[in-house]
Amino acid sequence: MSEHHEPEPGSASVAQSTALTSRVTTWSVSCALVLVALKLGAWWFSGSIAVLASMADSGLDVLAALATFFAVRYAAIPPDSDHRFGHGKAEAFASLVQSGLVFASAVLIGWDAIEHILKPAPLSHEGAAMVVMVVSLALSSALVMAQTRVLRRAASVAVSGDRAHYIADVASNIAALTGIAAAFLLRTPWIDAAAGLIVAAWLLWGAVGVFHASSHQLLDHELSAQARERIRALAGDDPNILHIHELRTRASGPYVHIQMHAELPPSMSLETAHHIIVSAERRVLKAFPAADILIHADPFGRAEPHGGPFPEQYDGTPPSEDSSG
Repeated sequence: MSEHHEPEPGSASVAQSTALTSRVTTWSVSCALVLVALKLGAWWFSGSIAVLASMADSGLDVLAALATFFAVRYAAIPPDSDHRFGHGKAEAFASLVQSGLVFASAVLIGWDAIEHILKPAPLSHEGAAMVVMVVSLALSSALVMAQTRVLRRAASVAVSGDRAHYIADVASNIAALTGIAAAFLLRTPWIDAAAGLIVAAWLLWGAVGVFHASSHQLLDHELSAQARERIRALAGDDPNILHIHELRTRASGPYVHIQMHAELPPSMSLETAHHIIVSAERRVLKAFPAADILIHADPFGRAEPHGGPFPEQYDGTPPSEDSSG
């Protein structure tokens, strides 16, 4: 599959992100159900281990797709009195569940494939099985392309995890087709089981990638260096803002939370400082419409670390990664 560049979290509005992810997750659930039905029939008639591996992957895709379906909708619910930072991490939880399902599928498929390599069994109805796998490959590929288009417009760790499932499904379909064709033409049924083992290895690799992405959001990993630099530049685009420090960012589903300290001239009135800070917040919000922004004003040259248990060390000079606005 071709590389794609996902936007930064918070760069699309919540309404836009929700509309895109809701539509594509509905397609995902529908596609998964159709694929399971097709592959169940193909496996029943052929007895192919590669088809069984692909069907097991699609069966877990149904669970993962349902988790993503509900997660993206729950994550978009606005903050309430019990969840003042919103519900965005529901997406990361769904993605974490997906990684566990993929890992379990890989272990089971790999074990079954090894058994059939050691004790190969002949296949039947290979032609029908291959037709089903071609149809499955076409459906999975179409869905991956739709998910890729969505991820180019809205960042979603849940949809990204679901996309990883379907990329694995595309790979498993190709492996199953290769295994069935080789087993039929060469009359060597162990090749079909070997194809299933390749699918299992692919799934393990995918599980690691999905786990990595979801854990980043659950552990409040910072946004990319490029995004943080852009935030600093936008916030500091005012000659009255003399320095930006203690910038903190984190993603939460369709939302992003941004905090920073801005140093202003000490002689400035509170009202003037308020207007400057509000203007800075609006500049950042224009680029990150799903952002929750908090900027604290400090008198220039007198700023001290405060406001939390893990402040940046501040000795009167800008930290190396935080340039002046």
